[in-house]
Amino acid sequence: MSGDPHGPGNGEPRGPVIRAAGCVLWRRTPVGTGSGTGVEVCLVHRPKYGDFSFPKGKLKRHEEPLAAAVREVLEETGHHCAPGPRLPTSRYVVDGRPKVVDYWAAEATGGSFTANDEVDRILWLAPDAARARLTQPRDVRQLTAFLDVLPAS
Repeated sequence: MSGDPHGPGNGEPRGPVIRAAGCVLWRRTPVGTGSGTGVEVCLVHRPKYGDFSFPKGKLKRHEEPLAAAVREVLEETGHHCAPGPRLPTSRYVVDGRPKVVDYWAAEATGGSFTANDEVDRILWLAPDAARARLTQPRDVRQLTAFLDVLPAS
């Protein structure tokens, strides 16, 4: 048998794991508005990828995932947040490297968005509208998990 069994072409991820963290950022809607859930979630548009996703990013050296998630929410959306329940971890491969993203639900507590190089706009959407706008199926799974743990109003 010749060749590396873990070499290119066999679908196996190569290289060190990319660690990242993020949040499904949400806010309550005024009574009588919204789609019945009483909440909106925040989606970020990343022009580099042309996608809509939840705020997330790579951990800095020695940074805890929850601290990274809160930092990324602020950097990408301009909003402060109160982290809540843990959501499922996403695992996928990017450029041949495994990526692990830890997620939390997080309620927005204030702030305002300013466009930047990484995120050029955000959208606050009812969950059904967000589900239709999210680019990746893995993000739709995060939205579903968030709705399962959504605090009662």
